[in-house]
Amino acid sequence: MAGRAAEPEVIWARPERTGRGPRPAHSRADIAAAAVRVADAEGIDAVSMRKIAGELGMGTMSLYNYVPRKEDLYELMVDAVSAEYAYPEPTGDWRADVLGLARQARALMHRHPWLPGLMSPVYGFSPNALRYLEYCMTCLDPLDAPYGTKMELVAAVTSVVTTYVANEIATAERTRSLPWSAEREQAVRIAYLGGQVASGKYPRLAAAFAEDSGPIDLEAVFERALARTLDGFAGPAPA
Repeated sequence: MAGRAAEPEVIWARPERTGRGPRPAHSRADIAAAAVRVADAEGIDAVSMRKIAGELGMGTMSLYNYVPRKEDLYELMVDAVSAEYAYPEPTGDWRADVLGLARQARALMHRHPWLPGLMSPVYGFSPNALRYLEYCMTCLDPLDAPYGTKMELVAAVTSVVTTYVANEIATAERTRSLPWSAEREQAVRIAYLGGQVASGKYPRLAAAFAEDSGPIDLEAVFERALARTLDGFAGPAPA
C-alpha cells in the first residue's frame, strides 16, 4: 500500500512535508478535522480511509501518502479533540485541579461519543496528549508522591471517566433504539426485579434495595467514584 512504512513508525516523527516539492494540498489538521466530523456525525465505524479521502476530495491512495495507516488516522483524531481541554492556572489544590480535568474529560467524551472507544496508552505520545500529561503533572506538584505514582493516578482517573462515560453513551444509544419509551422499559424491569428480590433468594440485595430504593443520582455517583479514586492516592502507597 502506498505510503505504508515497512517498520513501526510514530506518525508524529514522520515529517508532515519534506523540504522539496510543492506544498501538500492538505495538512494533518485538515485530515483530522474531516475524520472527527465524520465520526461525530456517523460514528467511528463510518471512518475509513476511503471516506475521509472523499471528504477531502482526494483519492484513497493519495491519503495514504499523508497517513500511512488507519491507526494513525485515529491517533490524529484523538490528538485533535484533545486540543479542546482548557488549562487554567493550577490552584495548588491537586484534588480540585484533577477533578476539574476529569469533568472536562467527561464533557469532551460526550461531545465526541466515539472517543471512549479509542482511548489507549498508544495514543499518549501525541502533541496534545503530552501537553495534557505535563499539565496533569503540574497540577500534581503539591502531591508528595513519585512521578510514577502520579502517572498511575492520571491513568486511574482516566479509566474511571472513560468507563463511566462509555456506559452513559451505551445506555443513551440503547434508549434511542427502543420501540417504546424509556419509562415503560424501566417500569417493566423494576417490576421484574422487585419480584425477584422479594422471592427471598437474594437477601442481601433485598436489604440493599430496602436501604435505598430511590432514584440513583448519577452525577453524585460519578463524583464519588472520582473522590474515592483520589482518596487511594492521598495516603502512603500500600506495601
